[in-house]
Amino acid sequence: MRRVRCAIYTRKSTEDGLEQDFNSLDAQREACEAYIASQKHEGWELLPDRYDDGGISGGHLERPALQRLMQDIDAKQVDQIVVYKIDRLTRSLADFAKLVDRLDAAEASFVSVTQSFNTATSMGRLTLNVLLSFAQFEREVTAERIRDKIAASKKRGLWMGGHVPLGYQPNGRTLQIDEAEAETVRALYDLYLEHRSIRIVKEKAEGLKLRTRRRERPDGRVTGGGLFDRGHIHHILTNPIYAGRIRHKGNVYEGQHPAIIDPEVWEQTQGMLKDVALKTRGTKQRATRSPLAGKLYDETGDRLTPSHSQKNGKRLRYYISRRLVVERSKKHPDAWRLPAEQLEGLLVDVVNQHLGRKGAAALMTVDLSATELVAVNGSLQEVCKPHQVIGLIERVDLAPGSLRVRLGAEALVSLLGIPADKIVFEALTIKAPFQMRRRGVELKLHLGVAPVEIDKTLIQNIVKAKSWLAMITEGKTFTEIADADGTSKRRIQAVIELALLAPESLDVIAIGKQPMGLTSDYLVKTGFSAIWAEQQEQFAKL
Repeated sequence: MRRVRCAIYTRKSTEDGLEQDFNSLDAQREACEAYIASQKHEGWELLPDRYDDGGISGGHLERPALQRLMQDIDAKQVDQIVVYKIDRLTRSLADFAKLVDRLDAAEASFVSVTQSFNTATSMGRLTLNVLLSFAQFEREVTAERIRDKIAASKKRGLWMGGHVPLGYQPNGRTLQIDEAEAETVRALYDLYLEHRSIRIVKEKAEGLKLRTRRRERPDGRVTGGGLFDRGHIHHILTNPIYAGRIRHKGNVYEGQHPAIIDPEVWEQTQGMLKDVALKTRGTKQRATRSPLAGKLYDETGDRLTPSHSQKNGKRLRYYISRRLVVERSKKHPDAWRLPAEQLEGLLVDVVNQHLGRKGAAALMTVDLSATELVAVNGSLQEVCKPHQVIGLIERVDLAPGSLRVRLGAEALVSLLGIPADKIVFEALTIKAPFQMRRRGVELKLHLGVAPVEIDKTLIQNIVKAKSWLAMITEGKTFTEIADADGTSKRRIQAVIELALLAPESLDVIAIGKQPMGLTSDYLVKTGFSAIWAEQQEQFAKL
């Protein structure tokens, strides 16, 4: 007789009642144990391990006990999954199909003790699909009902849970003022009304030692209790909750909780914030969105974040390693600071070259007819506008000399109009070499091997340095040289050291093959050894 090793899987969507000595999970297990015992003559035996997911929805597969069970299935330690009802295993047809594939691969199966049918027959499979369809329908209807209830409750001004804002404490379906924290909120509003600048409010708040709410998690972790950043201050200043109102999906309703800020003062604050925003847009170049925000990572795994600077009234955008923002007091020689427009243009070229290559449609898809391939190829050829191309990018990993672009499967499926299972996922990753070259203080990005670019600024400064050194040797003072050349004494003292560069360094600079970081700015500000051998060691690290 064949031995059938049975594992019982139980699940409950909520945690209500789980603290009881005999709860829903125990009831499900008891029924399953009885069923396994009734099949003892077929060689069924119960495995001792428990697979219980309490308080977890069946709308997804990210359940600890289920994941552990499927790992045991893959390892061929379980032959049969026993559940009380099929919706305990999953409520999603798509997820059920994935589970069945894994069960088939491991030569395992499942059984529901309250729903008897044979999946080996067409009628049994139809019955199963109908049951799962109703289970998924029930879950979606329940979700819609909950969303409608939340919307109706917020329209009545009720507090429906979630993140409790600073200055309040929950009190049933409403909020009550926490006076200690409310003083912090009032202070932030007063500071903004006085200074009309969130940056200044942040500085003043730091001086007053105002802190965010300190929270202690159930696992013992402590969060918050730190200084306010500008984003948090802006959120507090624009949150209608402080004027006694409730916001829901773009609509604002009168709340049933007390206001910390007088509604007229809150409205005045909103008007000031809008005036500042309009003034900024009217007097300076309109802010340009950074479409790669959240998608860029350097070789350390650090995310690159958008940044900008102002020069001659022009807004210059960059993507910089996040550690330059969160750890400003430290030096980060390995951090990245890349010109945004150049990087965006370079990545658009990388993706367009990948999508526009010969036979791209056939390489990126499987099981398509000739007609479908022609349609897909036409869709790929039409992707040329930068915003469309960048919209396909899911993640970019940067490393010295190379980059890797991963396209988003959902975006590509939407573009091509074909099912996701016909996409070759290996084709979604693009690897390309790229180089960076400095020209004076300007950084240039290049795909492949960067063309040789002679740094004329550096060469001119070296020529001046050698000329000034010759004058010093002849007995002239820095002041005399400065007067003769129409420059400053300080400038001469800073640049003249370039005359001490080793002949090997001068040779590579003359043909534009020096390390990327070897610029006039670096040599003047950082300094270097006058000993030629030590120079070579220093420059080799750039």
